[in-house]
Amino acid sequence: MLRPRWNIAQLPAAKHGGINYPELLKLGISPAEVLDFSVCTNPCGPPGGLKEALATTDWEHYPDSESTVLKTRLAEKLDVSTTNLIIGSGSTELFRLVATAYLAPGDAALVMQPTYGEYELASQTAGAQIIKLASREEDNFWIDPVEIIKMTRRHQPKCVFLCNPNNPTGQYLARRDIEQILEAAQDTLLILDEAYLAFTDNAWSAVDLVDKVNLLLVRSMTKDYALAGLRLGYGIAGEEIISILNKVKPPWNVNSYAQKAGIYVLDDEQYLERNRREIARAKAFLIESLQRLGLAVLPSRTNYFLVKVGDATSFRQALLKKGILVRDATSFGLPEHIRLGVKPKNECRRLIEAIKEMGG
Repeated sequence: MLRPRWNIAQLPAAKHGGINYPELLKLGISPAEVLDFSVCTNPCGPPGGLKEALATTDWEHYPDSESTVLKTRLAEKLDVSTTNLIIGSGSTELFRLVATAYLAPGDAALVMQPTYGEYELASQTAGAQIIKLASREEDNFWIDPVEIIKMTRRHQPKCVFLCNPNNPTGQYLARRDIEQILEAAQDTLLILDEAYLAFTDNAWSAVDLVDKVNLLLVRSMTKDYALAGLRLGYGIAGEEIISILNKVKPPWNVNSYAQKAGIYVLDDEQYLERNRREIARAKAFLIESLQRLGLAVLPSRTNYFLVKVGDATSFRQALLKKGILVRDATSFGLPEHIRLGVKPKNECRRLIEAIKEMGG
């Protein structure tokens, strides 16, 4: 019998937020009717005029395999060279490229817990051994940088995946924390996932640290600009790392629509700042409303947070029957918690009313 590689055969199914279309079909619920709090993308929608701009996109020819125009615009915005950038079909593709390029069977990858599941899955695909560093609920799931340094020195991992701010906890490490980790990880590639940086309170920039030979920053235009259906992300690193990732990057990995959308949204300089203010107000309203219902909301520095609800799977199912989708955090190893992405106030009110009807 034909068999895949042993590590591929043992891979668990990936679990993410977002609408599960077969599930809704079974329940007889139209996807258009679902209010989705399970994802953490920008809830304000993309910049105005984007749909009209995309209508003129050339779909008869292959896209630019290097995303040249988008890369040039990003380089100008970030004040880096185009040789410091790689464009991906969402940030998740970049994690797969890292695993392909840098991890081999027998290598170790250090992954925090709880965190985004694709780091572990990408590393397992390459046959790497996963070293886990767990955080505790009593510490609000704070990841101690001292412990990261200890684990890095003890296990000498080839890669360390660090989500900052962390998904799903919203905890955020300071610049000095990252600098200390880099100093301790001279022979390790630190992959710093900054997918939610745009909506993080008092965020700092790590771009000037890319001259460190062991750092890759990963960011998500998908989340920043509400482009989930197009998939768009990018990585920032030293020229050597980018050169290696380009060797394993598929040709034409970013379609023409996504490239054009990325160029278009960068033209609206005030878009993210306007959205940050609106999201911050909605987040404060939602947290206060949940706490009034007696639900424990965990501290978060960004546009999503964990809520302790007891049986997260049952809680999600009950809300889904009311047309509201939340993220069951069981897949993060947190069966008593859900994760909520902040949405506009009027939609937050619908969520609160639905929870009240459940007796919450």
